[in-house]
Amino acid sequence: MNTLTPKLFDVLKGYTKEQLIKDIISGIIVAIIALPLSIALAIASGVGPEQGLYTAIIAGFFISFLGGSRVQIGGPTAAFVVIIYGIVTEYGTDGLIVATILAGVMLVIMGLCHFGSLIKYIPYTITTGFTCGIAVTLFVGQLKDFFGLKIASVPSEFLDKVVCYAKNAATINLTATLIGVAAVLIMVVWPKVTDKIPGSLIAIIVTTLIVYFAKLPVNTIGSVYGELSSSFPTPHMPAISFGLIQKMFSPAFTIAILAGIESLLSAVVSDGMIGDTHKSNAELIGQGVGNIFSGIFGGIPATGAIARTAANVRNGGRTPIAGIVHCVTLTVILLALMPLAALIPMTTLAAVLLVVAANMADWTSFFHLCKTAPKSDIIVMVATFFLTVFFDLVVAIEVGVVLASMLFMKRMAETADVTAWKYTDEPDMTPGEAEKLREIPHTIRVFEISGPLFFAAADEILRINSDRSTKVVVIRMRSVPAIDASAMRSLRDLEKRAKKKRITLIFSHVNEQPMSVMKKDGFVDDIGEKYFLPNIVAALDYAESLVK
Repeated sequence: MNTLTPKLFDVLKGYTKEQLIKDIISGIIVAIIALPLSIALAIASGVGPEQGLYTAIIAGFFISFLGGSRVQIGGPTAAFVVIIYGIVTEYGTDGLIVATILAGVMLVIMGLCHFGSLIKYIPYTITTGFTCGIAVTLFVGQLKDFFGLKIASVPSEFLDKVVCYAKNAATINLTATLIGVAAVLIMVVWPKVTDKIPGSLIAIIVTTLIVYFAKLPVNTIGSVYGELSSSFPTPHMPAISFGLIQKMFSPAFTIAILAGIESLLSAVVSDGMIGDTHKSNAELIGQGVGNIFSGIFGGIPATGAIARTAANVRNGGRTPIAGIVHCVTLTVILLALMPLAALIPMTTLAAVLLVVAANMADWTSFFHLCKTAPKSDIIVMVATFFLTVFFDLVVAIEVGVVLASMLFMKRMAETADVTAWKYTDEPDMTPGEAEKLREIPHTIRVFEISGPLFFAAADEILRINSDRSTKVVVIRMRSVPAIDASAMRSLRDLEKRAKKKRITLIFSHVNEQPMSVMKKDGFVDDIGEKYFLPNIVAALDYAESLVK
């Protein structure tokens, strides 16, 4: 049960006043970083600006309180923008709430079932492919607001969106574009001045003041979304039907997998920064509860945010108290300062997300893999990338995982092999080869199986053959680590053929897993335990005693 205990309960033992002060300072700084990102990500996802803060506050609190990392900061992230936008467009906010809660339930179940370590089985090529795909989609999605294009409704599909931008290029707002460019320049240059205050916040403050006092014709959050609510959210559950749950199950599963991958990746990165080890299953439970309550309180899906978690570590945060302080600070901002957020230019928020998209895409790794990885890995990565861009993240992950699994099984099947031993008098011997071989009567045939025997490689057993003189077939299995039901069926077929021909089967060096499967199947009892020998020498001696 210790693996499910929240990290907060562990670190409070010996907690000092000095660390409390550091956690409070770090939590406040991280809240300042999270403020513009939460609002920008909510708008990009197709929901209200307040919902981004609701998510950072509600989900962030439970992720810190119940999670398995000392320093994880939870909240909305860019990875979810594409899938949330698709859900909201097709099913509305009710569909999003159901998907978010369902994803949370799935994450809790994954944590309780100790699935934390299974996330590592998602191939790196898939995560690289969909991360770069999300970055491209997010980048293109911000161009309308960045250039101030006058478009009533932007299509959700990637190609339709690009075509729409091209058709409305004449409506570009030069003033909005210049404000957006200024925001980007501030975010690029500011880190060279100091990294204590985020460049995105400085960009928002400067450009908002310019637009407000100069009364520039630039869209702001208030002009697009109206007056913003500064009240704390109240619980709300939509009218849930079985049909809606069925429709939301697949998107919810994708959200859960994505949240699990990103949160555990963030936890691993932060472990390396502070020299600690996170509890992966507790982290999944914390993420799950956070998403459940985020949905109930009107938020959007959340996960561990790598950039905000790293900022927490750099500013001295070492316990989940910092994450809780970050939530309290955002709550104060929501209640006291939210109306001022209505003055923020839309082009500035678009500029913030353009920089986020540029930073999240690891193009160096993408093109390096294209040059150096095996063809099967390149196929998986490129397919996941294009499916993310031109279809959606749900399809991309589902197809990517299936494709990666099939190609992996193909590679494993290719490693399985059945080879027949040579006799010392065969004419195609190389010089010196005959001296290395044991003399075996022609009435005995020896076959060696290598590699895992599973359904994709089960037909390799069909290569075990005999002739009229064969009385004993010795099957050496020292290089077979595992066997499945399909291979067992092939072995059963081999047994039937051998009985018809009155050939005795002898098995040499059967490993633990294959032997366990054979015993469970009753195969060992049918063949006879005495025909299973510990090594090839004992097997050949026994075979020779039978033919004599």
